[in-house]
Amino acid sequence: MSAAAGQNIYFVSLGCPKNQVDTEVMLGQVQAAGHSLCDTPEDADVIVVNTCAFIDQAKAESINTILEMAEHKKERATKLVVTGCLAQRYADEIALEIPEIDHILGSSDFPSIAKVIAPAARGRSRGKKLPVVQVSATPAYIYDHDAPRVRIGARHTAYVKIAEGCDRPCSFCIIPKLRGAQRSRSIDDIAVEVAQLATEGVKEVNLIAQDLTRYGWDLDGRPTLAELLRRIARTPALHWIRLHYTFPSAFTDELIDVIASEPTIAKYVDVPLQHIDDGMLKLMRRGHTARATYDLIERLRTRIPGVVLRSTFIAGHPGETPEMFGALERFLTEVELDRVGVFPYSIEPGTVSAMLPHRVAQDVADARVAELMALQAEISKRKLERLVGRELEVLVDGVSAETDLLLEGRFYGQAPGVDGVVYLADGTAPVGSIVTARVTQAADHDLAATLEL
Repeated sequence: MSAAAGQNIYFVSLGCPKNQVDTEVMLGQVQAAGHSLCDTPEDADVIVVNTCAFIDQAKAESINTILEMAEHKKERATKLVVTGCLAQRYADEIALEIPEIDHILGSSDFPSIAKVIAPAARGRSRGKKLPVVQVSATPAYIYDHDAPRVRIGARHTAYVKIAEGCDRPCSFCIIPKLRGAQRSRSIDDIAVEVAQLATEGVKEVNLIAQDLTRYGWDLDGRPTLAELLRRIARTPALHWIRLHYTFPSAFTDELIDVIASEPTIAKYVDVPLQHIDDGMLKLMRRGHTARATYDLIERLRTRIPGVVLRSTFIAGHPGETPEMFGALERFLTEVELDRVGVFPYSIEPGTVSAMLPHRVAQDVADARVAELMALQAEISKRKLERLVGRELEVLVDGVSAETDLLLEGRFYGQAPGVDGVVYLADGTAPVGSIVTARVTQAADHDLAATLEL
């Protein structure tokens, strides 16, 4: 062990599951270098914040967290390291505004974490200490199955990032500038990781990328997501493979057939639609029409019995008229998606949407979000009530966060962290086990069920 090793490292991971995977890889690298991970910043020699910068709320949370950790640094820590999307986008600004930071790593520069936490000289400018900035102009890193990784949270569920970056030109999105062009992992590499996770007790693998449906387009031979799914679907001891972040216009019939035919693939599709009005879809540069969206939903529901559909939408995008918003309301009423998230438009400097005229007032955007979410809550409850009396397979996540008198789990139609849960009464079961429960009650987003059949 080197003289630089043996430090206590505290991590804060913000943002999406893709960011969580990056944090887990950093944890693995730090631990492999001989350092220890600690649970509180008060015990840390080095504090690391992995930031998010997707929308204004995420940026504010990242800044507040950095400032909070800067205060903790005064107590014991010798270094504060900031990485992730905020670091990638605003490295110079945060370097000047928060001099308590020692190192700034971009969104694909975090593999250097073990080096930068070691004692080293800081950058200087006119006598004033400034953070050492390491931000690649063109993000290029993507982890592989050999990367050391310490997973966060439940042992029976895991995220697997099959690609990084994005090539789509959506006008409102800054992700291609933060994460770079799409770069996919090979099928062999992903299959090895999934098999390793299954041997470690993982029952549920959540496949993530900026756009799953374009997986492999950048690789020789252009392997497809359908091919990948066929390869990993028969992994021993694996119960569910769940798909997150698919794109409507790239959803092939081959992919639908694989989801329908492979028992291990959860009949759950996360397809962010963002809007339904053709004029708004054009402004957003989404590359598809309302007709394509309706057609996809019909294909999915016809060919995958019992499929659960999740989507997200943006309200208040520049140029969104009351008529456009009305079209979105009617769409949600007509198609009755199972899970829906709605977000107010967030101005992202550097995007096409940020330069568009006809801005929607923030209070109007917020009101539209509230209206859609209230509408969806009614739809969700109505759909969940149809499950009352049915028996479902439930993956047990542990003791309920609401009361230690109940267990908490999820059926195939509930993804971790973003959907509701199933509250389990009248029995007990090990964490990570699959149980059969009968649904007794439905709320807006959650179910209650009994283990007594």
